[in-house]
Amino acid sequence: MRHALIALGIGLCASIAAASPPLVIAHRGASGYLPEHTLAAASFAHALGADYIEQDVVLSRDDELIVLHDIHLDTTTDVATRFPDRHRADGRFYAIDFDWAKLQQLVVRERFDPATGQAVFPQRFPSTSGPFRLCRMEEQIQLIQGLNQSTGRAVGLYPEIKAPAWHLAAGKDPSLTLLALFARYGYSDATDLVFVQCFEPDELKRLRRETHTTLKFVQLIGNNSWGESDVDFDALRTPTGQEHIATYAQSIVPALGQILTADGQPRPLVATAHEFGLLVHPYTVRSDALPPGIPHVSALLELLIQGAHVDGFFIDQADAAVAFLGR
Repeated sequence: MRHALIALGIGLCASIAAASPPLVIAHRGASGYLPEHTLAAASFAHALGADYIEQDVVLSRDDELIVLHDIHLDTTTDVATRFPDRHRADGRFYAIDFDWAKLQQLVVRERFDPATGQAVFPQRFPSTSGPFRLCRMEEQIQLIQGLNQSTGRAVGLYPEIKAPAWHLAAGKDPSLTLLALFARYGYSDATDLVFVQCFEPDELKRLRRETHTTLKFVQLIGNNSWGESDVDFDALRTPTGQEHIATYAQSIVPALGQILTADGQPRPLVATAHEFGLLVHPYTVRSDALPPGIPHVSALLELLIQGAHVDGFFIDQADAAVAFLGR
């Protein structure tokens, strides 16, 4: 059965790879130009020519799926000013502690350090300007489907389920909520323009087992040194780990440093993943934050596409990738 699943994954991913050039995945929307995960950022990413637009999703207290990169709110919104008494003992403000009605009142800013108030990328959209708000995953779906209709394009969704074990411990299930939402909007099988990603392999396997969905699943791969999960990401990068991932997912999403050495040489991970029929979509290309020694974004894209042979990549400035591929 295990080998049959791998063979199925190889066939599916081979057909996807043959159908298109490397996918341009807009990281948190057009986050290089507008505050991340806002409807404005998603709209602009669509206009810039992205193939897929990424959404990170968390649940509110009243079970609305919110598009938000973190489980807390204080790095991208004015929550500390608007609701100063709503933090937990650790000083953080969590989306799960707020109903959607309250979350709608927050103003979204360019990502900043809550300790200093300084923007992480000072050269990007002014961190204290703009009428930006949080949005629900349903609103992003409606927006992207509407733009697909009005432009004639076919842009997909690439959501990440954030901290599912943490949510489950709090009595909430963002994964099943997301799949139910997708079903309402016509996303139900492997041919649909959806990739569902997660850092936690047990969660992806649970969804396969409990829902029997054939939507494309993606195993995110972090670094053990981050200390944010008990998942052994080093083991997932081995041939044995890749073979196991191929039994429940169609793609991996590793960090750039996991597929390129410091001098730009390809590591074996992409070739190993391809042996087991897995697509490879690394994160994150940023024109304004390139790895050391990389002179410009086109040089990095050349290393990824022509050197490492990736199948797509996450990028903050989708237009740079579209221009490169056009050349």
